[in-house]
Amino acid sequence: MKLISSPAKAWEEISMEEDRRKVFMAFVYPMIGLCGLSVFIGSLLTNGWGGPQSFQIAMTNCCAVAVALFGGYFLAAYAINEMGIKMFGMHANMPLVQQFAGYALVVPFLLQIVTGLLPDFRIIAWLLQFYIVYVVWEGAPIMMKVEEKQRLKYTLLSSVLLILCPTVIQFVFNKLTAILN
Repeated sequence: MKLISSPAKAWEEISMEEDRRKVFMAFVYPMIGLCGLSVFIGSLLTNGWGGPQSFQIAMTNCCAVAVALFGGYFLAAYAINEMGIKMFGMHANMPLVQQFAGYALVVPFLLQIVTGLLPDFRIIAWLLQFYIVYVVWEGAPIMMKVEEKQRLKYTLLSSVLLILCPTVIQFVFNKLTAILN
């Protein structure tokens, strides 16, 4: 919650963590699970509990979100690492980038939980997802040691990757599911 309310302080605390891979078990995986669960429950509430069809729809929606967030997280982290190397002259450091990307995804995680349970808030959530830009803005110099002159470019590109990677994967997953059904 500190990443939402005061990102600069939260990033300072996160930068002190010695185990960069702690983010997986302590944050990313539980958040993906909560997102999937909220979508599953929200889908059952929306489609009813009437039969196997509603359960299948709920499971498909749950899987789409889980696959999108899981794959999107790793794809975004990889892309941010490569972008840092090629565009910003940074050294490859996947554990650091995975930690940065995992915690920066706090905004999409929370919005997915809310919209999973309350699908009518999708338009508001779509607008609120751009708060990730501020979270990344605050974290870029602290975690990634981005120079001030490159901070805006790094923030915008990283934010776009963190938003688009899960979105594109979910879109492809949903299209493939529709085609294969």
